[in-house]
Amino acid sequence: MRSIKLTIAYDGSNYVGWQVQENGLAIQQVLEETWTVFTNEKIRITASGRTDSGVHALAQVCSLQTNSTIECKQIVRALNGNLPLDIRVLDAREAPDNFHAIRDAVGKTYRYQIQTGTVHDVFDRRFRWFVPRSLDVVAMQQAAKYLVGTHDFSSFEAAGAERNDSIRNVTSLTVTPSSPHGFEFIDIEISADGFLYNMVRNIVGTLVVVGRKRQEPEWVQEVLRAKNRVLAGETAPAHGLFMVQVRYPH
Repeated sequence: MRSIKLTIAYDGSNYVGWQVQENGLAIQQVLEETWTVFTNEKIRITASGRTDSGVHALAQVCSLQTNSTIECKQIVRALNGNLPLDIRVLDAREAPDNFHAIRDAVGKTYRYQIQTGTVHDVFDRRFRWFVPRSLDVVAMQQAAKYLVGTHDFSSFEAAGAERNDSIRNVTSLTVTPSSPHGFEFIDIEISADGFLYNMVRNIVGTLVVVGRKRQEPEWVQEVLRAKNRVLAGETAPAHGLFMVQVRYPH
């Protein structure tokens, strides 16, 4: 039995998320069925994080165990030759026997993409939350600083989620504006040792409240201390969220 580490990218627009579900087509289901096509082997493929419906990945990491003897380079070619064009395998490599994509991860980075202004970019509309007004980026940057460090992020966890604890260490949180082709883009990138359910999208929604000048940047400290989801901003739409990187010890 071999352990394989896959790195994949996908446009999540047409899927119900990573995990196999009864209500639609999942990325996990497509990968596992595609594996069976060229190996005649049914396996379970585990991802580092169960991205939600509509969420994308630039470099999702997966682990699997197989009896197949196909070389890793051939695995990449075979999978990509049978997968739909909105899912691509970027890399496949041998992994230690006990490698597990979830358990062994020590950190992740997500990016959330926003467009502001009066007219949306027709080509980027599937991958950016369109906010039809300008946002105060400097205020958002100031607010973001209060969320860096080790905190209880209960206020940014989806209601009803069950965790042993809500303490996470955010190592970096940046708010970066750009203006390609005359459009106003804002990219919010966050790195942490782990994330609560909908944590990134709830943080983004809260920063947008500040960007709209409905609250001062310091208000984010009050939200953090309250440990109450009701006090934070709205959950940003799924289509603007990308998993960027998963980090492992080696």
